[in-house]
Amino acid sequence: MNSSSGPSRPDLPVAPNRGKFQSETEGLTAEVGGLEASLLQMVNDHHYASLKLRENSEKAKKDAIQKAVRVSDLLFDAVNGGVQDSFVNQKLIELEIRALATTIARFTKQTDQWLAATHALNTAVKEIGDFENWIKTIDFDCKSITTAIHNIYQD
Repeated sequence: MNSSSGPSRPDLPVAPNRGKFQSETEGLTAEVGGLEASLLQMVNDHHYASLKLRENSEKAKKDAIQKAVRVSDLLFDAVNGGVQDSFVNQKLIELEIRALATTIARFTKQTDQWLAATHALNTAVKEIGDFENWIKTIDFDCKSITTAIHNIYQD
């Protein structure tokens, strides 16, 4: 059913030749082929642009994920570093507390020894005072006896 007088394509139907419209028909066929080629070119361009956009989107997505992971790691290190510093400081404080507790125990023991020594010294001083009083009392008694004996012999 295709006419032999004009260019034809197997996928497009060709209108029958009608005399004076034959040149217009050939122009429309050429124009339809040009439109089809332009449309195919536009589809191909769109497909290529979509692929490029998809590739750029994937690249941007991967880059964003890498940067998010990096930020996450930095934040984790910052937070963890603070926690780690706090943990180290806590351990140092605990060691200092133990050292201070040992020092306090040693000073308490020394204080108890000093208290015992001063108590013993006070007791000794009291005993010396008591001994001195006893000596004075004995001395007074001896003098009283001596005076009494002296008075007895003189009478």
